[in-house]
Amino acid sequence: MAKKKSGVSANGSAPGASRRSGWTSCWTKWVTRLFMLSVVYVIAKAIDPLRTRFYRFDPEMLHAVARSAVASSPDDMDAMVSHILANLTAEYPQAASGWATPWTATGPVALNTNKREWLFNNAGGAMGAMYIIHASITEYLIIFGTPLGTEGHTGLHTADDYFHILQGEQWVFAPGAFEREVYRPGDMNFLPRFTAKQYKMHEGCFALEYARGWIPLMMPFGLADLVSSTLDVPTLWDTVRITGREMLRNVVMGKI
Repeated sequence: MAKKKSGVSANGSAPGASRRSGWTSCWTKWVTRLFMLSVVYVIAKAIDPLRTRFYRFDPEMLHAVARSAVASSPDDMDAMVSHILANLTAEYPQAASGWATPWTATGPVALNTNKREWLFNNAGGAMGAMYIIHASITEYLIIFGTPLGTEGHTGLHTADDYFHILQGEQWVFAPGAFEREVYRPGDMNFLPRFTAKQYKMHEGCFALEYARGWIPLMMPFGLADLVSSTLDVPTLWDTVRITGREMLRNVVMGKI
């Protein structure tokens, strides 16, 4: 009787050895991925506290400016925008020129004083228009709103958000609440980072919005609707172009 040959794979190894090799390779890949994620997490935790060293804007000062704009020109958004810009350029006289000591919390910031640079903004299901006054790695300052009204998701961000109402009302809701929060001209709605809510700009609303944290990590939320829904390529281009330009201006001045 002929002897039965033992099974071998195409490369000459036994099937069991081949399976063990496959499991070892898969296990090694996952261990490597987990290790890399752990390294990224540790680095992120170490870097995160550094963001506060580069903040230039004072939320209380911005709130005072917003309130004074509302008081001086109620229901006149163009006048309020001019009032805000005048106060900001007075507070930061080196914004248009000059140099800072690099990578410090003091010194000039670059401000965009071109009031004609309004563009659509679609994010979290809400739609409005925004004017980017300042954009850097750790801060942004914009005027956002619409005369038509809109609502959506705030997003879950790595930055604290200060929403100063200039005109109209903003309604806000968090899961578990049975009453809405209402913010009117002169009020400020503070949204801590890693917090999400539903909001509505009821029947039209404009606000001075200030965010401080890691701003580039907010960009996917700000651009997702443009890429996946509206397909508004000109607005996508203008958003990236203006944001990138202002961030670069600030980096050159030593403002992170």
